[in-house]
Amino acid sequence: MSANLLIQNGQASMFYINEVPWHGLGTKLDKPATAQEAIQAAKLDWKVKKLPLFAGSKRIPVPDRFAVVRKTGDLIQKTDPVLGVVSNEYTPLQNHQAFQFFDPIVGQNAAIYHTAGALGNGERVWILAKLPGHIRVAGDDITEKYLLLSNSHDGKSSVQIKFTPVRVVCQNTLTLALNDGSAYRVSHHSDIHQKLKQAHEMLGLINERFSEVEESFQAMSRVKLNSNRLAEYLANVYPDSQEPDKQLLVQRDRSWSEYFFDQGRGNRMPGVEGSLWAAFNGVTEWIDHRKTRQNSNQRLSSSWFGSSYQTKARAYSVAVDKMGVWN
Repeated sequence: MSANLLIQNGQASMFYINEVPWHGLGTKLDKPATAQEAIQAAKLDWKVKKLPLFAGSKRIPVPDRFAVVRKTGDLIQKTDPVLGVVSNEYTPLQNHQAFQFFDPIVGQNAAIYHTAGALGNGERVWILAKLPGHIRVAGDDITEKYLLLSNSHDGKSSVQIKFTPVRVVCQNTLTLALNDGSAYRVSHHSDIHQKLKQAHEMLGLINERFSEVEESFQAMSRVKLNSNRLAEYLANVYPDSQEPDKQLLVQRDRSWSEYFFDQGRGNRMPGVEGSLWAAFNGVTEWIDHRKTRQNSNQRLSSSWFGSSYQTKARAYSVAVDKMGVWN
C-alpha cells in the first residue's frame, strides 16, 4: 500500500481543524464538523463496489475472487482504481458508514472530528476524533486524548479502533490498543454493520480505558530509573537479534532511545526527569520524529498502522510490566 495521501483533482483527501498538520495538506475547517461535513471536506464522499473478476480475452470468471473498485461517479469507469482483490465473504464498509461509529459520541458532545483522510488510492481511510479533557501526567506535562478509527478497502485488514493520545510538549503519538490485547477489530464479513452498531455502545469502555491509561502514565512518572533499569527496559523494548546486521539496528535503537530519555523534549520537566515515563517517551520520540527518513505521510502510516505502532505498543506493555516489579 502506498503511504501517501490520496490526491484527487490536485487536492489531498484530508481535512483538519485548528493547527495545520505537519504535511501541510488538506482542507481546513474553522469549526468542528458534522460527519457529512467531515466526509466532504476530506473528499471521502465516494463509494467502493465489489465486482467479479474475469481472466483472459475470453473473460473466464475467476471463482470466489472480486475486485474492490473506488467509484468516481454513478457508473464504473475504466479509470476507476482497483483497491484490492477479495473473496466472496468480504463485505465493503462505505466511508459514510465508518463515520457512523463516531456519530453517537460526537452527538453527545463527547468528541469532535479532528481530522480524516485516505492513503494511497483510497486503500485505507482513517478518522481521528478528539475526546474532551486531557491527561495530566506530572506538573505541566499534558497528554491530549484521541480515538482513531481506520478502515481498509483492499481486503488486507479489518476495521480497527485505537487510542491515540498525543503528548503536547513533543507531539509524540502514544498509539495504544483499545484493551490489553490488540486494537478493537471488526472483520469485513456479513455481520460487520451489526458489530459496528454494537461498537456505538463503547463510550463507557472508552472513558474507562482512558482512566486506566491516565493512571498508567502517572504511575510511570513515579518510577525512577537508574542505568541498570533503563538498560533492562530498552533491552525488552528492542530484543536482541541473532542476525548481526539487525543486531546493529537494535543497538542503534537502544542508544538513541537512551539519549532521548535524557535529552528528549519535556523529559527534563519536574516530575518527569529520570522516570519510566521519560524512558517510554524517549522511545516514542525516537520512533516518531527521529528514526525514520520517510516523508511525513509515510511516518503517519507507520506511526498508526505499521512497525512504529508495534514498537510503541510494546514499549507501553513493557513499561506496565516493569511498574509491577520496580514499584
